[in-house]
Amino acid sequence: MPQFTHDGVEIAFLDEGEGEPIVLVHGFASNKEVNWVAPSWMTTLTRVGRRAIALDNRGHGASGKLYDPAAYHSATMAEDVRALLDHLGLPRADVMGYSMGARITAFLALAHPDRVRAAILGGLGFHLVEGVGLPDTIANALDAPSLADVADPTAYIFRAFAEQTRSDLHALAACMRGSRQTLDRSEVAQITAPLLVAVGENDSIAGSPEALAALIPRAKALVIHGRDHMLAVGDRVFKSAVIEFLTRRP
Repeated sequence: MPQFTHDGVEIAFLDEGEGEPIVLVHGFASNKEVNWVAPSWMTTLTRVGRRAIALDNRGHGASGKLYDPAAYHSATMAEDVRALLDHLGLPRADVMGYSMGARITAFLALAHPDRVRAAILGGLGFHLVEGVGLPDTIANALDAPSLADVADPTAYIFRAFAEQTRSDLHALAACMRGSRQTLDRSEVAQITAPLLVAVGENDSIAGSPEALAALIPRAKALVIHGRDHMLAVGDRVFKSAVIEFLTRRP
């Protein structure tokens, strides 16, 4: 598996296909295989002539693990993505993130507008601006002695998911505590890249996609009908909308 080092952290990634590049940034407690390979995103994108590049965020998958919450600021994680572009010699690329990955993508698009040709924010709406989405109880659940010690239903789901993906629970707890920054209205209004904001109709974590898109000059919203936060990522309507967006974007 290809890797490179940025900021003293080993970052693992996949790089498949040929054509215009798109970088995929997974969500919290997930990894590149769970978020992008298993739901067939890599296959979908390469079949339409795209070069699909998916990284494991720091603290996740095969990338380096850190235990200081300060190491997981969204701006810091966005710089990992920028460093991946540098490592591959890509002046710019389309970028798609899901949930935490969408937050990272927004920070990247704001900090490096010249590197992001177009962006897709999946599983994150107005909570990029107000509210942080996932509750504090998740970090505590990840640090709990066992799954049986977790009482909160949402925290239980994330702890069980993290165990299923064989994640480093304490690294994820640090990530949860350090990566939930917001952008204010004036900051998101400065994002210049064409943007698609896609959120499941039954997503109780992301916030409104329409409310976020209304703040960003070149953004459009997509509601993925009948899907919640977990199920929207692999939805066929979502995939079709992304392909159409990438085809039509300037």
